Amino acid sequence: MAFDLPNDFRCPISLEIMSDPVILQSGHTFDRVSIQQWIDSGNRTCPITKLPLSENPSLIPNHALRSLISNFAHVSPKESSRPRTQQEHSQSQSQALISTLVSRSPSNASKLESLSRLVRLTKRDSLIRRKVTESGAVRAALDCVDSGNQVLQEKSLSLLLNLSLEDDNKVGLVADGVIRRIVAVLRVGSPDCKAIAATLLTSLAVVEVNKATIGSYPDAISALVYLLRVGNDRERKESATALYALCSFPDNRKRVVDCGSVPILVEAADSGLERAVEVLGLLVKCRGGREEMSKVSGFVEVLVNVLRNGSLKGIQYSLFILNCLCCCSREIIDEVKREGVIEICFGLEDKESEKIRRNATILVHTLLGVPMNS
Repeated sequence: MAFDLPNDFRCPISLEIMSDPVILQSGHTFDRVSIQQWIDSGNRTCPITKLPLSENPSLIPNHALRSLISNFAHVSPKESSRPRTQQEHSQSQSQALISTLVSRSPSNASKLESLSRLVRLTKRDSLIRRKVTESGAVRAALDCVDSGNQVLQEKSLSLLLNLSLEDDNKVGLVADGVIRRIVAVLRVGSPDCKAIAATLLTSLAVVEVNKATIGSYPDAISALVYLLRVGNDRERKESATALYALCSFPDNRKRVVDCGSVPILVEAADSGLERAVEVLGLLVKCRGGREEMSKVSGFVEVLVNVLRNGSLKGIQYSLFILNCLCCCSREIIDEVKREGVIEICFGLEDKESEKIRRNATILVHTLLGVPMNS
């Protein structure tokens, strides 16, 4: 490449340009291969902050940064001499838009125009995201969420979502009161606004402290569960993704179970939403989750269907859930056997995933009543 890429595009571990950037729960971004090797080596602290990580740290794809790297890398050497001028122009543009947005009495049309253009500018430019945050425009965007105007609400939520892509902004947005607005939108917003609000929760929940704050906020989890039950396909997918992010924090699992989520998640999984299986794979780690799952008629059949037809991740979580349930109930063991799961597990021995092979082996031993060291 005839020109240098920004240092922000380099993985803090390998110092190479990131091909698959992911966000760790500490809020910092790494290349997936490098951070996975760090985790697989037994490390359970963030390489940058040294703060402790969960047992199985979640890695959230940083789609915005990946797109930035891809677009930047495909600029020709001749074009590479232009970004500085374009960037200065964009920053000048953004300042004028911010001034309009934060002014005392702009019209709704002016607000909408400013928000729409800021959404486009902040989607790919980290510097502008920081500038918008530091300018006081977050308060103006939150006011637009409160306005009741669905068009303004959608654009302001999109802007807040873009701002949340900046790791340093995630805690600040929560401190500014964004959760209250999100919960209100999840209840009464338009379908598009509800989906964006759920996605925004997912982005904020990348940071561990935010998971606790969101989980303990009144109606935040129940609003997501409600959306999972009554929403359209996009709303259900985004709400399940948000629940998955929140349930990586152990204290939130009981809260999610107590909201009556288990039968709703099972129904969603039965309809083909595999993210629901992944959420159930976290809820099964708490006793209340296991108890509720054992009450849902047909749940084992749903999991068996995922074993037969699901993705590798869906199979992995289904095996884990069945293992957990079989360890607690003789009745479930008998039901799992009747569904032909032992034969299915033998067929999974040639899968590339080590986790699938290991979970399948453990499940077979549990179903046959044979200790693992036999």
